[in-house]
Amino acid sequence: GLVIDGRTLNIIFQGGLEEQFLALTKHCRSVLCCRSTPLQKSMVVKLVRRKLKVMTLSIGDGANDVSMIQAADVGIGISGQEGMQAVMASDFAISRFKHLKKLLLVHGHWCYARLAKMVIYFFYKNVSYVNLLFWYQFFCGFSGSTMIDYWQMIFFNLFFTSMPPLLFGVLDRDVSAETLLSLPKLYKNGQ
Repeated sequence: GLVIDGRTLNIIFQGGLEEQFLALTKHCRSVLCCRSTPLQKSMVVKLVRRKLKVMTLSIGDGANDVSMIQAADVGIGISGQEGMQAVMASDFAISRFKHLKKLLLVHGHWCYARLAKMVIYFFYKNVSYVNLLFWYQFFCGFSGSTMIDYWQMIFFNLFFTSMPPLLFGVLDRDVSAETLLSLPKLYKNGQ
């Protein structure tokens, strides 16, 4: 791991040493920036996103972490003694740092699996509807007349096709939470 302070980050950004800094951080499993300004934190996140072209995640618990959370692809705010500014600016909010493992490994895996299945479902739903309209045009001589009234289409989408997304969102869990926490490598398999 690498622990770097604000003064060193200032030297890196003013001296044009970003490439050397990134080369050093590639050899580390984690990099911690301490005693740095909010601008420096967001600059580090933007540097990593721009140069390495990777997805970034920022975690913060106070107002000084807001710019870093907003600069990242995924921002996680921890509610606590520092206030609620980081939580309000984040994509996800947790009450304690220890809940991060469950958020990423369990809920992240389930969300990824649900989204993958729902994309397939929406393609199926729309293709079947378009095929119905396509074959109807052969019977009406390509006159452009509508087969289904707009109100019927709205109610079809509202009542008959809204149930599978709700069921997937609530009930679909391919692997139990205990298994996902004990085997973190399962998170990578979903990708």
